[in-house]
Amino acid sequence: MELTVVAELGTALGTVALALATYASVRSANSAARTAERSMLQGLRPLLFPSRLTDDPVKVLFMDQYVVRVPGGQGAVEVTDEACYLAMSLRNVGHGVAVLDRYLVEPGLTSSTARSDHASLDRFQRLTRDLYIPPGDVFFWQAAFRDPAEPDFAEIARALREETPLTVELLYGDEEGAQHTITRYSLLPHRSEDGGLVWLTNVSRHWNIDG
Repeated sequence: MELTVVAELGTALGTVALALATYASVRSANSAARTAERSMLQGLRPLLFPSRLTDDPVKVLFMDQYVVRVPGGQGAVEVTDEACYLAMSLRNVGHGVAVLDRYLVEPGLTSSTARSDHASLDRFQRLTRDLYIPPGDVFFWQAAFRDPAEPDFAEIARALREETPLTVELLYGDEEGAQHTITRYSLLPHRSEDGGLVWLTNVSRHWNIDG
């Protein structure tokens, strides 16, 4: 009887040891898989900053064939009776292709203390076309307000004419349609030494939406 009990106890202990070893192995494999996934995603993650002042200018063509030229490190804003045109030169400092998706433009500066979080996503407007910025390269963001009857048109037009700073929040992701990020930029009017008006760009916050 005692030998039988000892045998059964040994079998039970062996089963427990095997279960513990299996659990540790599975946990280690899951941890390794998560590490590999994070590494893969890091290789696809885009991150958009203003371009450098030394970067070449980019030409931005709008749907109505209106063209603006955006110098490096700057934005371009123009207002007519029919439309308000905005653009920014951006550099992708991340590792993956950035696909621009939606945006929000507000007159004035939205500081981190005024609103620590990004604006509600239902306020963002969809770009009429996807814009792609390869890693390490420079391209642009663009937007146009074309309906004078819309409140946004009047607010943006007045801000541009009065040389009021603008806040732009831009939603973008990677080429797989994931890793969505919102970045908050500022467009700051500045008078150069010759009296000309330029719009300098600045970045203040990034939010990882999918995380």
